[in-house]
Amino acid sequence: MFPTVREVLGLDPVRHGGPRVVAAEAHLDRPVRWVHVAEVPDIASLLGGGELVLTTGIGLPADDAGLRAFIGDLADVGVAGLVVELGRRYDSCVPRVMAAAAERHGLPLVELRRPTPFVRITEAVHALIVDAQLTELRATEEIHQRFTELSVEGAEPAEVVQQAATLAGCPVVLENLSRQVLAYDSAGDSAELLLDGWEQHSRRIQPAGRTAYDPDAGWLVTTVGARGQDWGRLLLRWPAPGVAAEAADRPPTRLTILVERAASTLALGRLIRRDAEGLERQIHRTLLTALLDHARPVDEVALRARALGVPLERRHLVGVVVRPRTDDPAAEPGTEAAQARLRDLAEAVSQALREAKLSGLASALDEHAVGALLTLRGAAEEERALSAFAAALHRLRGDADPAGSGRRGLIVAAGTGVAAPREARRSLIEARQIADAARRDPRDMPVFRLPHVGLAGLLHLLREEPRLQTFVERELGALLAYDAKHPREQLLGTLRAYLDHGRNKSAAATAAHLSRPAFYERLFRIGRILDVNLDAVETCLSLHVALLALDAVRDK
Repeated sequence: MFPTVREVLGLDPVRHGGPRVVAAEAHLDRPVRWVHVAEVPDIASLLGGGELVLTTGIGLPADDAGLRAFIGDLADVGVAGLVVELGRRYDSCVPRVMAAAAERHGLPLVELRRPTPFVRITEAVHALIVDAQLTELRATEEIHQRFTELSVEGAEPAEVVQQAATLAGCPVVLENLSRQVLAYDSAGDSAELLLDGWEQHSRRIQPAGRTAYDPDAGWLVTTVGARGQDWGRLLLRWPAPGVAAEAADRPPTRLTILVERAASTLALGRLIRRDAEGLERQIHRTLLTALLDHARPVDEVALRARALGVPLERRHLVGVVVRPRTDDPAAEPGTEAAQARLRDLAEAVSQALREAKLSGLASALDEHAVGALLTLRGAAEEERALSAFAAALHRLRGDADPAGSGRRGLIVAAGTGVAAPREARRSLIEARQIADAARRDPRDMPVFRLPHVGLAGLLHLLREEPRLQTFVERELGALLAYDAKHPREQLLGTLRAYLDHGRNKSAAATAAHLSRPAFYERLFRIGRILDVNLDAVETCLSLHVALLALDAVRDK
């Protein structure tokens, strides 16, 4: 911090001159960045702002208009104050017009009533300024050293923000691009006052540039991000509580350095965590794929998993598969949108495992599903672990079916627990089959297990079984062949409506948008094509099962 005009007036060489403030005493907290001796009226053009101007007045204009212009010019360039030594030009006091102009412009005007060597004043003030610059340099070195340590330690965002607030002595807030607070430290101020209505307040803070100060809002702001991908803003409130407004026309350079170093640490930490998580997830996927595809010996998979901190031996293993209940039409398989959707789901599954304090392998299995192999200490933990995992996952995702069904948007399916890594494949495959089958289940279950899948689910699990496919062809093959030759009729839909409505012909005709005579005629033709009696309960049951099996076979 540079010394203020008030602090300069307290220095011994200045006090020796008997200083008296004659104008703008309320502005004595302006910082003094330099001291300049001037005896010419047009000195303002040589100044850059923040100077304390010393003069005897011998070169100042003699007329009132000239004095007003002199004071106005100094104020316009941002001079910190004007000190006039009496005795050479002005005997007992400065002209009233000069004092009035200084008061009007808010420019501190000070008389020195005794002769004082200006060189002693400049030496004393410049010594303070050099000390301030050295202090600033030491603070900058501390900032670099501390945030380098935080980067190496992989500090969490909250710790980085806390350290920034501690070093600055000011409130600091980290927000995302939606103006939601990710972390904050009020630096001893009221957190409620700091965060109340934050989003609306933050949107009014619009400084120009990547790092800039908004003087109207009183916040120093820098963008947080790396590799061309910005994800947030770091904001430091300046002036801090207790700092006078005159001394806070702009933040010290060290604070700009501080917020930029803190932002760099946050961006680097996010990249490191993302890269580490990405590499870890790749290893998880390699191990899960190896278990499913027999790509590596099970003993080798178990060895690598143990080295990763996920022991598989002497553990109760449960395969889990998570997938959306409905496909997103905007995320076609293989597209960037589909990959992003699957990546977000994989991150949510990993986070849910951590929140539920569970150990396991987790990664994407295909373009639709994420798999996990939970490693538990015993079978007694299975239900509790699955419940905790599902609850954490649904909470993280704010889970709701985008189709508006009122059911959960995610299906969590678990296979039968096994006691050895060699059996883990069976649990994972079973979980995948249950997840696929559960998409047709109207119930809303936190975790689907094998007993939940019902007839439709059972048929879905058996959809690749040749005997099931043979059964479908035997029961419905003739009708499918007829529809292929007569695509405008589609008698299979008529049969489905009839069976779905419990053989109620009137209700089925209404659902099919057909008159009852037309519907009855279609049923007669179906019976003739299939050579069956559609009034027989056993026949209709067999045909209904065949239709469900056909749906399962087609839904691969």
